[in-house]
Amino acid sequence: MRDFVIATDSSCDLPQELAEKFELTVVPLTVNISGKVYNNYLDGREIGFKEFYDCTREKKEITTSCPSLAAFEKAFTEILDSGKDVLYIGFSSALSATTQNAKITAEELSEKYPDAKIIVVDSLAASMGQGLLIKYVFDEKQKGGTIEEVAKYAEDTKLHICHWFTVNDLMHLKRGGRVSATTAIAGAALNVKPVMHTDDEGRLTNVGKARGRKASLNALLEKMKETAVNPKEQTIYISHGDCEDEVKDFAKLIKKEVGFKEVVINYVGPVIGGHTGPGVVALFFYGTHR
Repeated sequence: MRDFVIATDSSCDLPQELAEKFELTVVPLTVNISGKVYNNYLDGREIGFKEFYDCTREKKEITTSCPSLAAFEKAFTEILDSGKDVLYIGFSSALSATTQNAKITAEELSEKYPDAKIIVVDSLAASMGQGLLIKYVFDEKQKGGTIEEVAKYAEDTKLHICHWFTVNDLMHLKRGGRVSATTAIAGAALNVKPVMHTDDEGRLTNVGKARGRKASLNALLEKMKETAVNPKEQTIYISHGDCEDEVKDFAKLIKKEVGFKEVVINYVGPVIGGHTGPGVVALFFYGTHR
């Protein structure tokens, strides 16, 4: 049985040390800030996370791009040339063309490497929700399953990865077309914060609102209470837009109210952060349903 490598892209927002632990190949997306293009590496080697969020606060023009076909070809070829197969867990197809480009590359390389396997899984996830799915997939791989078995596990598990988040400033979502100008202006005036999640189609969806920051974070906690499966035994992930101290306090509240085995906290990277802005807080856990 051929060994395989789990590949993904940098929208997973995992800490670099976890990407290394999971033995990942990570293909970077890119972010364009006022005309200068940076690769979004997990270790922030081209642009640091604090530096990026300072750019958002300065309202610099920010756009993001998915990895090119050439970038995927290079990453996948290196794995295949080492004699291993590829299991790629990709950024939600509802939010980016990233996974589509991976699929095109996989089809092209399957002709060149007829004995190899390249399986692409659309995570229908974003940020550390994608990262949390990868954690579960890696744990499954460690049990010795074949690439097909682990890929099926990924498909069976992905809609149990719950994504709940809120933002501090609706204007960033307005610029990304996620909310209307009227909603953004009214929300700012009334201190209304959206309660959002990533749905079963992998889209960012506004499902509620809360008056004030504390209430919006409590709403995320309530969603976890409603759907989390054995939370005290779980590793949960929390990502944030440069508000780490606030998120650490939030994690303490979750520990007190619900419990968890372990928490991993990291930045929302530039790919998602360019649309959500500073102050975004996202909570990810395993639940009965999204």
